[in-house]
Amino acid sequence: MRIRSARRSDLRLLQDIERAAGEPFRTLGMHSVADDDPPPLDLLESYRRAGRCWVATDPLATSGDRPLGYVIADPVDGALHIEQISVDPVAARRGIGRTLIDRLATLAPGQGLTALTLTTFSDVPWNAPYYRRIGFRVLHERELTDGLRTIRGEEAQHGLDRWPRVCMRRDLLPAQSSALAPTPASASKPASAPAPESASVAVSGAP
Repeated sequence: MRIRSARRSDLRLLQDIERAAGEPFRTLGMHSVADDDPPPLDLLESYRRAGRCWVATDPLATSGDRPLGYVIADPVDGALHIEQISVDPVAARRGIGRTLIDRLATLAPGQGLTALTLTTFSDVPWNAPYYRRIGFRVLHERELTDGLRTIRGEEAQHGLDRWPRVCMRRDLLPAQSSALAPTPASASKPASAPAPESASVAVSGAP
């Protein structure tokens, strides 16, 4: 699996991944999540230009360098906040989501950021239960920073609080800062999760 910075030519493909990634929510009766629009192109372009949009590709597959998953992130209160992460369902259970998150964990300390954070649905199997398995913990209300409270407020306005949601955090070890620079490189494939890696995590888009 290769993780690289997104290109402008990738952005419409990322929207397609987002639409496909929403479909599993339909099986849980979460139709409004499944039908939510993908991030608009201008928003994705702003992340790309800022160097905060990464994609996962499989150079050995017939799809070649075509993105199979992507992540966008923002610095929020000393942590790198995962705004959106999605994997094409056709490539689920291959550790792509975890590989993208591990790349963020490698990059964040070099930017002076000490953790990864995200917001997600607490009861969706491939959301909070999955993130617990890869090192995230649920934050108590008293632990939320101002930035996370703002994000949660925006999600509530978007209607996502129809289902239980949580903020989660993964603290990073200082040693992780010396591993990789933010340049395209091959990432070792982690163990696949038993649940689909097809859902996005957080809003301003969907979780």
